[in-house]
Amino acid sequence: MKLKEILKSPVFPPGHKWELKRRADGLYESDVTALVRGMLEDEAIRDDQRWAWERWRNDAGSLKKP
Repeated sequence: MKLKEILKSPVFPPGHKWELKRRADGLYESDVTALVRGMLEDEAIRDDQRWAWERWRNDAGSLKKP
């Protein structure tokens, strides 16, 4: 993935509700963790977050001291 290519972030309709699906294995999981895990199941969000992570990780400008 080339970081010079800007990826468009996904846009969802106003009022979109995310379903909270907790793990079925009985382990404790907070509502926030369940929400984030559920959102990352959406391919558009997963790609957007991967691109943001790669851009942040490879940003040489953030390593320079002001």
